[in-house]
Amino acid sequence: MIETHYNSETKQRIERAIQVLETVSDPEIPVLSVLDLGVIRQMKIVNQLLHVDITPTYSGCPAMKVIELSVEAALLEAGLGPVQIHTVIDPAWTTDWISEEGQRKLREYGIAPPNTAERIARLKGDAPRIACPRCGSEDTVCVSEFGSTACKAFYKCKSCLEPFDYFKCH
Repeated sequence: MIETHYNSETKQRIERAIQVLETVSDPEIPVLSVLDLGVIRQMKIVNQLLHVDITPTYSGCPAMKVIELSVEAALLEAGLGPVQIHTVIDPAWTTDWISEEGQRKLREYGIAPPNTAERIARLKGDAPRIACPRCGSEDTVCVSEFGSTACKAFYKCKSCLEPFDYFKCH
């Protein structure tokens, strides 16, 4: 994210911007920062203007405008402006971009993080094995392909009997 040819003052500005963005929460999953979610693709400074590239989690995501405004406001409030936000759709966002810290935060919040093996299982026509974020059991069942948001499915654990959201791979 930080370009190496910058002078120390510019590097410090970008490093500070990264620290600020660690505090900007995803509006749908507030335990995740926009950095945890992986929607911040790049930051660079050109002629003192801080350019921030963001990638929507999916086409038409209703939270993206809120994320864009929150990112801009946080950076301006921290004195890191002027700022320009760019939406970048290629390459498309993937759940692979959620950080390990973000996956940990999802589990602790009660949402099963995306499971790459689930993608492979679905391709083979097998039922995916999604671990319960509460007890860790893989004895779970999909109740609905659509959970509290379009990017999540709704599951129930057969071991602890608790319902939970699963952040679908894409």
